[in-house]
Amino acid sequence: MKMTTRIISVAALIAASGLALHVARAQLPATKRIDLQRHDLSVPGREAVQVIVEVLPGMTSPRHTHPGEEIIYILEGSLEYQVEGKPPVTLKPGGVLFIPAGTIHAAKNVGTGRGAELATYIVEKGKPLLTVVE
Repeated sequence: MKMTTRIISVAALIAASGLALHVARAQLPATKRIDLQRHDLSVPGREAVQVIVEVLPGMTSPRHTHPGEEIIYILEGSLEYQVEGKPPVTLKPGGVLFIPAGTIHAAKNVGTGRGAELATYIVEKGKPLLTVVE
């Protein structure tokens, strides 16, 4: 009886460890954001925000929107953008993209190394910079 209990305990511990590892992997972010600057604009209620966004190889950012325009400049890697209402576009360093306010979009790193963009947002002040779309 003690041996059976011990075997069941070990099996439960192994299963729990595997589940914890799966949950940890599921929580790894696909993107990393590095805030560079944020300034009020001369237009009341608007601000400019500049961020470096890194996307891990093979990963896709969640579909999301911004409360204003996003202006993208590719710094490194190969990023594919899926912008609502448009065919996917793949950009390499030096490539640019404009995303209108409120437009659903996502980025995928289709390269083998780090993918990074310089994102400049012209957004409504006080609103979340990013809203994930389910």
